[in-house]
Amino acid sequence: MQKFLNKFFKLEEKGTTVRIELIAGLTTFMAMAYILMVNPGMFADPFGDGTNVLGVSFGAIYIATALSAVVGTVLIGLLSNLPLAQASGMGLNAFFVYTVCVGLGFSYANALVFCLIDGLIFIALTITGLRRLIFEAVPAAVKAAIPAGIGLFIAFLGLQNAKIVIPSTSTGVTMNTFNLLGDATWGSIMPMLITIAAVIAIAVMSKKGVKGAILWSILGAAVLYYALGFTVPGFYDGFWASITLNPFDAFKDFGTQAVGKVFTEGFNFDAYLAGEGRSVGGLIIAFVTTSLAFCMVDMFDTMGTLYGACRGGNLLVKNEAGELEVPNMDKAMLADAVATTTGAICGTSTVTTFVESSAGVGAGGRTGLSSMFTAAMFFIALFLAPVASLIPACAYAAALIYVGILMIGCVKDIDWADPSVSLPSFLTIVMMPFTYNISYGIAFGLISHIAVKAFTGKIKEVKLGTWVVAVLFAAMFFLTH
Repeated sequence: MQKFLNKFFKLEEKGTTVRIELIAGLTTFMAMAYILMVNPGMFADPFGDGTNVLGVSFGAIYIATALSAVVGTVLIGLLSNLPLAQASGMGLNAFFVYTVCVGLGFSYANALVFCLIDGLIFIALTITGLRRLIFEAVPAAVKAAIPAGIGLFIAFLGLQNAKIVIPSTSTGVTMNTFNLLGDATWGSIMPMLITIAAVIAIAVMSKKGVKGAILWSILGAAVLYYALGFTVPGFYDGFWASITLNPFDAFKDFGTQAVGKVFTEGFNFDAYLAGEGRSVGGLIIAFVTTSLAFCMVDMFDTMGTLYGACRGGNLLVKNEAGELEVPNMDKAMLADAVATTTGAICGTSTVTTFVESSAGVGAGGRTGLSSMFTAAMFFIALFLAPVASLIPACAYAAALIYVGILMIGCVKDIDWADPSVSLPSFLTIVMMPFTYNISYGIAFGLISHIAVKAFTGKIKEVKLGTWVVAVLFAAMFFLTH
């Protein structure tokens, strides 16, 4: 076995061993295992108030998330021989739930169709090499701003799930009260304090280099939540009756609520068309623009993550032009595309390469063998759904907030002194959380980019692909919204 692994994954050539790859694989899993709690929680309880908007259970999405992570991680390890892992991507899951389902009014099964199309298009673009044309159609200012906008959006969702930010009739949103002498009670304040403590704990552990800081903070916050529950009157009323210890209940929900829904119900848009002011023409435009937004966000997220994770571990190689690039880039992108298609069939949002893979790379991972170990851990986690379902919203809300912090760092690369760059970048960033819609941020960024170029005499700098995408988004605004 040692000889086979060494030959297949080129361990000696990469300067690594089975032991090092094992440690790296476990490190990557610890760093990204939080998705097993965050993703199902986002689908089953989008607003942290127990309202099941999408009509799918925590257990069903938990199995879909873990299973698609196993498939995606195995694929990228075998095809590209890179120490990376895949799962339902943060930002893309928020786009799925809050933009496509809650915002635009598509059903859970309809939204899976967009993920399926995203994967199939991604496969075609990767095989033909056309993905570069679409990537280049989006201005650099918008590309740089997309991760920051998604980060703010995710953090905003986390603050809402924690009930720290709440709706306001006068200002739209406001901060919840902590005033024990006023309307607040210990029962309402306690979860908010736990979220705040968990976010600080993540930052402290990350600063100290603790592996899996987000996961440990979520688990610690959950333990603290139930420990303090004894101080809240009525906290445990009906609680024990709601607990299930049978891991196969989640598999049952997965079979009836998630897997295959993209085929059995996804292409039925009658419920969407029944909405006020909606037409078949509007559906077609919304379908095209939403599919396009899925593809663009997925593509930029994947390319950026692949490059960032490999750069952190000195895995980049020089191409013929002397530029650094990800080794086996096309194979890694193909694995990502196939995993997204698989995820849609399983019933979860777009599967993509996780930036947390860099934790495993930092621990010495150099080959796809570490991915195999990470995938093995996700397989074991398939049977831990009852444990994950006990994680409260206030615990995984901390993960959302901190992921937002990580994603907003890209703003340092934006030239804020140049108005032709700062305006599209700013609108891309702020319109995502302000409109509760990631695709609207991309749309405003593209349209404002063209407008600035047109009125400054540089219209020829706008690429044809940029015009096409911007016109589609404009049609969505004027004909469907």
